[in-house]
Amino acid sequence: MKAVRFYEVGGPEVLQYGDVEQPEPGRGEVRLRVAASAFNAADNGMRAGFLPIPVRLPHVPGYDVSGTVDALGEGVDGLTIGDEVIGFLPMAEDGGAAEYVIAPAEVLVGAPTTVPLADAAALPSVALTARQALFDDGGLVAGERVLIVGAGGVVGKYAISLAQRTGATVIATASPRSAEAVRAAGADQVIDHTTTPVQDVLAAPVDLLLNLAPIDPEEFTNLVRLVRDGGRVVSTTAWMPAPDDAARNVRSTVVFVRSDADRLRELVGLLDSGHLTLEVSRRIPLADLPALHAEAAEGRIVGKVIVLP
Repeated sequence: MKAVRFYEVGGPEVLQYGDVEQPEPGRGEVRLRVAASAFNAADNGMRAGFLPIPVRLPHVPGYDVSGTVDALGEGVDGLTIGDEVIGFLPMAEDGGAAEYVIAPAEVLVGAPTTVPLADAAALPSVALTARQALFDDGGLVAGERVLIVGAGGVVGKYAISLAQRTGATVIATASPRSAEAVRAAGADQVIDHTTTPVQDVLAAPVDLLLNLAPIDPEEFTNLVRLVRDGGRVVSTTAWMPAPDDAARNVRSTVVFVRSDADRLRELVGLLDSGHLTLEVSRRIPLADLPALHAEAAEGRIVGKVIVLP
């Protein structure tokens, strides 16, 4: 089968496209015929070696995947050959940038029925990040106010939709390029962070500050002052600390997305019911994945890219 993998960490040039042996599922595992994998910023970080995830080399990237069950290992219940599924694969193991991939059966859920199977690879980790940051780590409930910093990215738009559906008031920062999409996702107030300090226009303190952007530490500290006494700060920027304010009982948490089939199944339901909108900005062939990594190494990839074997 064809796959992209790297034998050592380094620049995009370490990625190699070619033939590898087709894997066989072990106990509790299934083999998927891959419809698509999704590119994430963490793929770039793992390949470059600056994310502390102990991948086994050689490593196939692409931990978000959609596909069809092709073979079953021993002890697998609830899945049959031909089932269309999606999943967030263990990040340290081989991913979906290949024609076939092995997946633990427990991380897979039925694919959405309202979008193409390949496109569904764009959902798992970004939607899970938004859901976990807001509710599992942030404790957001109806009637609260949440400030989402860096809301113009894919995670941000999912977070807006999920928070708005819960009954929270959503204030979001975005650049002019993404402001309209942020409004369309359901933000109650959009602040252009390129021209306006958030503290100048925020009418009242917020219960939760969700940071999705690599912001300056001093700016982050200033934003924490906008959180009410006893409020919460959650950040997804795992490479930088999140400030708190112990004197006012404002706690902070830095989160890293976790595989959770129950939550993912819930998100698939929200997508199929129209409460979430899937974002796919580009589709590229597997052979072009090294070029995409080179693009990512030069700057941020805008939108969500899926990779077709």
